[in-house]
Amino acid sequence: MEKRDHVIGFLEDDPDQAELILHWLGLAGYRTRMYASAAEFRRRQGSEAIDLLLLDWMLPDADGPEVVHWLRSAASARLPVSFLAARGGEADVVRGLNAGGDGYWVKPVGQQELVGRVGAVLRRLGVEGGDGGPFEIPPYRVDPRRQRISFGEHAIELTPREFDLAAFLFRRHGRIVSRDALLENVWNMNASVSTRTVDTHVSRLRKKLELNGENGWRLAAVYQHGYRLEQT
Repeated sequence: MEKRDHVIGFLEDDPDQAELILHWLGLAGYRTRMYASAAEFRRRQGSEAIDLLLLDWMLPDADGPEVVHWLRSAASARLPVSFLAARGGEADVVRGLNAGGDGYWVKPVGQQELVGRVGAVLRRLGVEGGDGGPFEIPPYRVDPRRQRISFGEHAIELTPREFDLAAFLFRRHGRIVSRDALLENVWNMNASVSTRTVDTHVSRLRKKLELNGENGWRLAAVYQHGYRLEQT
């Protein structure tokens, strides 16, 4: 099984349906998160970073388009969202996409189709790292296999941890990533520990990569949320 550096969330109140879908995604190498209600999803967004949200239409406390509207006006505005719903009427699909959805898939969806669609959405929106080869966020080039980030023709010297942190942020540029998510995904540490190590590494990375806005990118702290690599 290929291990993928992405986390897929599924907002679905049917536990059997959620368990099956997340099992398939786990077999494909994705890490997963399950949310049983819109309230639970909103509560956990401050401490978790996901790369794609699969969203049912009918939820106990909201409908799918309402969740998307909230997302698009919140700190996670750029989070990719695809509906995975039993409602397949044209009016439903149009409403879901007009609300800000990035895709609309009608249940039932087979295992291979689901995994293929998830990968396609991540690639199209610039989240999926593909086969682990180099990718560019001009003027930076990130090479995961060689653990190297270049600025133009100049390779920037980074420690392995600094590279992992930078690659994680570059893949999620434009989106807020919490300190807890960085601890969990970059350090493999419990999010309850002190966040000082995250702040220290972010500060070093900002200096080494000159992410102060002069080269088109700024690594900004977002009060009470985390960090965002944003284009200037």
